[in-house]
Amino acid sequence: MNPLTKSRRHFLRGAGVALALPWLESMPLLAAANDGKSPKPSNKPPLRFATIYFSNGVEPAHWWAKGSGAGMTFGKAAEPLAPIREDLVFLRGLYHHSAFVSKSPHLGRMNVLSGAPVSLDPSDIRVGTSFDQILAKQIGGATPLPSLVLGIEPNELRLEDGLSMLYGSAISWASPTKPATKEIYPARAFDQLVGDGKGRQLDRSILDAVLQQSTSLKPKISNGDQKKLDEYLESVRDIEKRIDRASKEERLEGWRPTLKQPNMARPGDELPQDVPAHMKLMLDLIVLAFQMDKTRIVSLMLNNDLSQMNFKFLEGVRGALHLDLTHNGNAPEIEAMYLKTNQFHMQQYTYLVQKMKAIDEGGQSLLDSSILMMHSNLLDGNTHSADEIPVLLAGGKAAGLQGGRVLSYMDRGDENRKACSLYLSLMDRMGVTLDRFGDADKRLSGVWS
Repeated sequence: MNPLTKSRRHFLRGAGVALALPWLESMPLLAAANDGKSPKPSNKPPLRFATIYFSNGVEPAHWWAKGSGAGMTFGKAAEPLAPIREDLVFLRGLYHHSAFVSKSPHLGRMNVLSGAPVSLDPSDIRVGTSFDQILAKQIGGATPLPSLVLGIEPNELRLEDGLSMLYGSAISWASPTKPATKEIYPARAFDQLVGDGKGRQLDRSILDAVLQQSTSLKPKISNGDQKKLDEYLESVRDIEKRIDRASKEERLEGWRPTLKQPNMARPGDELPQDVPAHMKLMLDLIVLAFQMDKTRIVSLMLNNDLSQMNFKFLEGVRGALHLDLTHNGNAPEIEAMYLKTNQFHMQQYTYLVQKMKAIDEGGQSLLDSSILMMHSNLLDGNTHSADEIPVLLAGGKAAGLQGGRVLSYMDRGDENRKACSLYLSLMDRMGVTLDRFGDADKRLSGVWS
């Protein structure tokens, strides 16, 4: 069997496993040679979109950017963005009106990807369909997975101010009343991308099953594609090894028991979280999903709203939960620790941008053909202010997004600074055109070149 399938997607196959290949510039010519036809070669990778969410906002006094291009400077909360300044669009002044007027200081602001009102009736869980899921419904059929919805913390079932914490556990909503299923286990997300769906053991490498196929493919592709294929296969093996190692260390989805055997009467399961390793693995899976073209739409929640995540792994942060750090009463010592969590979140975004920028897709990077949005649902968690939300964009050069800019909509009037206007324009670039979304019926000006 020829290693290339006669379809618009290309796979390596072996032992019941189908491993999708990354985009290779040699593929159009190989496909034509395989079926004797001469289709129009496409040299453009597909456009992807990922949104990364962090909860409870930023330290407002330190959340700023000035200048442009290589001369862009940042406030302390945004300093980790400096290495990607030329790929970045720093947006100020966007907001959701329904969040701004909501009587629920937290959960009423959890409409960050829909702009629709959050129901404050405890018997009626309802918020608008998020725009990532609208994209998934419209263009998700082009890939095996319409979208990939990821998170670090599990869904919470408790109530907060009489409302379901399901609102605080989800940013991606498949319908106004149903959140999209959020995957927090890296192994399960990995299986969606490269597994056979039959519970195959992860310590048996997928690459072993397709090695013969990849060996026969290499002589038929360009030297550049050979290098790209080697790097891609190695990235798959690396993630497998890390998941396998985590399992052997009894760490599942970033959690680890304090003891292998209990030394007290069982009070219930309580597992600490290895936050940095968990987040990094999820970010790597986003890259892998895009490289494999298994999906073109991804959302990732780095933490839930009212997060119980403990940031004591950061130097100088002493055993405080994220919720406590963000609701600090302006105490200087705690604000300094809150600032460190802002910097940590920006480091995750910078890592993703840099990794995608380093991957070549035939004359342009994976970042060039991907739009990456970083955002939160509040400006300041301490005051619950919703008159502005932090929003960053990176990549998207192939879609006309020019980096190295600071765009402020603060003085343009409420009708001209709606986050849903940005979402309308983002959907346009992804090939989905709506007359209206959320509270907006026009596109945000100045974003695209």
